[in-house]
Amino acid sequence: MPPETPSHAAGRLDDDDYPAYTMGRAAEMIGATPGFLRAIGEARLITPLRSEGGHRRYSRYQLRIAARARELVDGGTPVEAACRIVILEDQLEEALRLNEELRRAD
Repeated sequence: MPPETPSHAAGRLDDDDYPAYTMGRAAEMIGATPGFLRAIGEARLITPLRSEGGHRRYSRYQLRIAARARELVDGGTPVEAACRIVILEDQLEEALRLNEELRRAD
């Protein structure tokens, strides 16, 4: 894959799935520590992409998921349970969206 030009990479910043943020910046943005991001990665809530140098990179979508998990953990929920709750919330949201699409199609 050829390297991205600066203008092409800048255009991808609007993409919610583009891994634009380093671990340090991502942690700062959601008010967490890099250790928290590693923990939710180990719990398989999010899987950051890796740069060519092996550094974790996060997308805006992943940061929203991580921020929700952080809210639950800040409220006293253990990390593993918070990750499971966020996964179930995401699955429920998707199921509701699909149901609504099917209703409109009928």
